[in-house]
Amino acid sequence: MTYTVSVRGLRKSFGGKAVLDGVDLDVASGVIFALLGPNGAGKTTLIRILATLIRPDAGTVTVAGHDLLADPVAVKRAISLTGQYAAVDEMLTGEENLRMMARLLHFAPRAAKARSAELLAEFGLLDARARLVKTYSGGMRRRLDLAISMIARPRLLFLDEPTTGLDPRSREQLWGTVRGLADQGVTVLLTTQYLEEADQLADRIAMLDHGRIVARGTADQLKSSLGGEVVRLHFGDGDGYQRALGALTILRADQRLRTIEVGTDGSAASVHDLLGTLRTAGAPASRVSVGRPSLDDVFRSLTGGIR
Repeated sequence: MTYTVSVRGLRKSFGGKAVLDGVDLDVASGVIFALLGPNGAGKTTLIRILATLIRPDAGTVTVAGHDLLADPVAVKRAISLTGQYAAVDEMLTGEENLRMMARLLHFAPRAAKARSAELLAEFGLLDARARLVKTYSGGMRRRLDLAISMIARPRLLFLDEPTTGLDPRSREQLWGTVRGLADQGVTVLLTTQYLEEADQLADRIAMLDHGRIVARGTADQLKSSLGGEVVRLHFGDGDGYQRALGALTILRADQRLRTIEVGTDGSAASVHDLLGTLRTAGAPASRVSVGRPSLDDVFRSLTGGIR
């Protein structure tokens, strides 16, 4: 298998505090790879290192076949970074934004015009090419931002929370665009706060917590690690809820709603044993429901649920 990113023993500290603590990571070529983790887990620091914006304290990194420290210029030529907010000029048209950036990337005038036309069509912006960007919707701005990042097609595209602030329809449209980039062979490294987004888009997922990778795999593999199903328990009074907290290994709890979620293997016997544990603890549930575990359940079980 060919890897676009290969990381070994990566470490970075700020003010004596370890932010990355021996990270090992491989990202296969042509996949959408999601990096998840709570705030402060080290996601942004890892992306900044891979994008050559800061140097690691220790470890080795190879991006698109180039050593990050020995040849950062080659790494920069192989990557593109799209941040949380669209970096476009609102007082220019969509086409003018693209042509300007192409010229800054040393495209000849005719080549810049041709590449801009290609990208406007590819990203569904051809009809809006002559409109000022300030009239674009949020989804259109994000698509234009992505189009700009693809002027010189990168080997590796960083997407930092690409759908922040978008409505559900615009989010789904952008998901389709990102899938299309991966189908064309672009490796996409995605950070997102929307676990549904990672579940829908990512071929592989890694979860980062306290500077370490705590889980990795496909969405289905991560969800299956919790067991076959999640049992949701609702308690009619606070005393029963508190006793249940002490008796069970929980995935998620909501004190306001007095609900607790617990992983099981999905068998009737495991649910029967769970209810028996509650009876023994003097904490019978008033309502019980069973469902498949979600990526959110995995996230909370591994990181404590604080994003």
